[in-house]
Amino acid sequence: MNAAPALIGYAAAIGYVAPQAMLRSSWPHRAPALAASVWHALAVSFAISVALAAYQLVSPTEHLHAGLAGILHSCGVVLSMGTGDPNTADLMAIALPVAVLLALILSFAFHVARGRRARSRHRSVLDMVGRHCGQLHATVIEHASPAAYCLPGRRARIVVSEGAVQLLSAAQLDAVLEHERAHVVGRHHLVFAAAEAFTTVFGWVPLARHVKEQTAILLEMIADDRALRRHSHDVLASAMYEMAAAYAPKGAFAAGGHSVSVRIQRLLGPRREAHPALWGCVAAAAVAVPLLPLLVAFCSPGHA
Repeated sequence: MNAAPALIGYAAAIGYVAPQAMLRSSWPHRAPALAASVWHALAVSFAISVALAAYQLVSPTEHLHAGLAGILHSCGVVLSMGTGDPNTADLMAIALPVAVLLALILSFAFHVARGRRARSRHRSVLDMVGRHCGQLHATVIEHASPAAYCLPGRRARIVVSEGAVQLLSAAQLDAVLEHERAHVVGRHHLVFAAAEAFTTVFGWVPLARHVKEQTAILLEMIADDRALRRHSHDVLASAMYEMAAAYAPKGAFAAGGHSVSVRIQRLLGPRREAHPALWGCVAAAAVAVPLLPLLVAFCSPGHA
């Protein structure tokens, strides 16, 4: 027997069980960058498992004969396709994993291009209605409501409204702008596009939905942590409270948004530091998880 059953079981565990374990854990909000890495490692591991399972299912083996046709035959399903052609099975065995990989790549490219187009259109509008402020290193727009967001990418732009400039203190405004700079420097739009691509291809799996949701929240927390290098928790939390209902265009990252309440609780709640050994173990798991399906496939008795 080949490794297909083991790979399918592993994919099911990663796709359905692992997300619940992550959501019930308390450590991700204490180490958002590491948590985002783990979520993406789970996504990569699931994709590899599905690709390898597809390969194993259609690969001719001693026990599966013509691969998938052999499985159907053993279940009493007779296909009028004559004798299985090993060359055809070999082509299918290669084509299916490549199709999974290609779908992810094309989906990622689509989301990156769509975000780039949306940001480009919005930058054109900003060129007409905004003014560059050298002191803030940002584009200021004449709008009474407080708002601050960034347009990441090759022509990155940080935008703040006149309402935010008037409402926030100097320290609060600098904390908000530092938060937005973190999104630009960290290229968070590419990280989020990867999560969107996985969700587009594997949207029927709970892991896919949670990867997108959690990546969005964790990227905001990562940006918060950068702002905390220069400002206190109280300053950042109060600024986030004022900006909670801030508007952000499509393709942008905003200081406000639906995750503000969770992030404020994180900033003002008790701060517990975990032992470095825990972070080391989690980091090692993030590296090892994508490699496990490869280990299962290549160590299976049916592997030639």
